[in-house]
Amino acid sequence: QVHVVESGGGLVQAGGSLRLSCAASGRTFSSYPMGWFRQAPGKEREFVAGISRNSVSTYYADSVKGRITISRDNAKNTVYLQMNSLKPEDTAIYYCAAGAVAFYSGTAYTRANNYAYWGQGTQVTVSS
Repeated sequence: QVHVVESGGGLVQAGGSLRLSCAASGRTFSSYPMGWFRQAPGKEREFVAGISRNSVSTYYADSVKGRITISRDNAKNTVYLQMNSLKPEDTAIYYCAAGAVAFYSGTAYTRANNYAYWGQGTQVTVSS
């Protein structure tokens, strides 16, 4: 059984920063891509960022490029989401997801149904 657990959410003022962490267990962490998605109230879940198993490739939604960075530490079985210059529209529940297969190309990272395991989510609230 694969477990995915997010942490690090909270309340922050606009312009501030947060770092989310996601710990995964139950299979070889370094063998699969990872992704972050978010869901705001009344909206559909959307892709935020994705990272290949060896960190060579990263992908971002246009809305977060330049402000958010995804990274991973395979030795710690953890993926991170560093969020800077936060805006009120970044308010959402942030979900970490583990890939279903070892390799994705391009837009495959952005599709939620390509991820097999999901965490429960962590709330991020950005006040204006």
